[in-house]
Amino acid sequence: MKFQFALTLLCCLWFKNISAQNFQLGTWNILNISYSHNEKWSFFGEAQIRSLKFYKHFHYYEYKGGINYRVHKNVKLTLGAGSYQTYKEGGDFVLPKNNDEFRLWPQVTLSQTLGKFKIEQRYRAEFRFTTNGYRNRFRYRLGLSYAFGKDRKTYKPFQVSASNELFFTTKEPYFERNRILIAFNYKPTKSTMLQLGYLHQFDYKINDETGLDFFQIGYFIEFSRLKVRTAFIDTDSKDN
Repeated sequence: MKFQFALTLLCCLWFKNISAQNFQLGTWNILNISYSHNEKWSFFGEAQIRSLKFYKHFHYYEYKGGINYRVHKNVKLTLGAGSYQTYKEGGDFVLPKNNDEFRLWPQVTLSQTLGKFKIEQRYRAEFRFTTNGYRNRFRYRLGLSYAFGKDRKTYKPFQVSASNELFFTTKEPYFERNRILIAFNYKPTKSTMLQLGYLHQFDYKINDETGLDFFQIGYFIEFSRLKVRTAFIDTDSKDN
């Protein structure tokens, strides 16, 4: 009885603390289209739009594209480029912009399986031409995913995944951001995937993309000349 009372009191205090902090859930929306030419070469294009409140106060959008080359079944090289636009807080696309940026980014993705789990490590260097001048940034993401459900010949329909990404720069204070994502993925067909997730990020004195907590929804479409597609559509080209 004492334990139940203490647990109830703890929950009440936790919800009160969340309310006192004026918790805001933004939105993070993704459309990704990819094309696999063969087992080595593939291409992708992606658009994102984000808001600081739940489908209002839209403040950010980006569009980008790139090319992938699979050196080994567990090693993929990527070269991407895109436009990244950040607006002032307080409404929908409020001017003047916080940041108007063109970005070029090479990356390396390493993957391996451990039992039924897939482990992914992504290393990315970003060459950023921003409103405030040229900047460098380096990112490392570690992800873990697990596919499940009744087999549909070459793939399973469901997947849960989690990732943590660190952002660094070449100038003090060097550390810039930490981004954590927990997601549920559903693959209704061989060529499409729907992603629902919760993303939390901690920013340290930056203005290129603000906000702490986001509801994420993504739709991924894959075209391919290959007869057999991968069990799950790769999502390592997207920023989160």
